[in-house]
This record gives sequence, structure tokens and C-alpha cells, in this order.
Amino acid sequence: LLRNFFGSLPRDLFESAFLDGASHFTAFLRLALPLSVPALASLAIFQFLWVWNDLLVALIYLGGTEEVAPLTLKLSSLVNSLGQNWHLLTAAAFVSMVLPLVIFFSLQRYFVRGILAGSVKG
Repeated sequence: LLRNFFGSLPRDLFESAFLDGASHFTAFLRLALPLSVPALASLAIFQFLWVWNDLLVALIYLGGTEEVAPLTLKLSSLVNSLGQNWHLLTAAAFVSMVLPLVIFFSLQRYFVRGILAGSVKG
């Protein structure tokens, strides 16, 4: 995603910056980084959702004890042998969706631009 996006940035833009005396670091900091905000926001959304949904790694690192269990494991423990508390399960599922939805909607305006920016070469 990022490689294609940075590859699609016009070379003339960087050449004119170098002619004006900018170093590689300055050209990256003042030209490439501000232009890549949509692609970086898309990457941040994807990375956050991948980490948020990664139950197996969380269980390995935290040991799987009841005190430090991630929210997704707590959701599965709501269904027990005494009955299925669907009202608790749906409420907990809604609460677990709040944070990813807040992240997505706050970065949504960059999402489509970031995905499409690195997809077409030309």
C-alpha cells in the first residue's frame, strides 16, 4: 500500500525541491509525508483492526488468565452451561465494537483516498 503510493508521487516535485536546496530528509519531511497522510491513515486503520482482532497473540502474551483476558475472550465466556444470556452477549458485542468504529469513522475521509492512491499506476 505505502510502496505503491510513494511510487506514484511525481518525481518532478522532488527534483524541484532538490534544485531549491532541500536535502533528502527535508524533501521527505516537507513533501512526501504531508502528501502521504491518506495512505498512512489507511494503514493505521488496517493495523489497528488487525491488532484488535488478534485474539491468539493476546492469549499467548497475557497467559489466558481470567484477570487479564482480552475482551473477545470475555465475550465467549458469556455463553455458558447455565444458559445463553443473549442480552448480555449482544450488549458486550456492541461495547467491543465501539472503539474500532470510532477509529474508523475518525479516519474515514482518508480511507478511500489512501486505498485508491496507490492502486493505479500512471
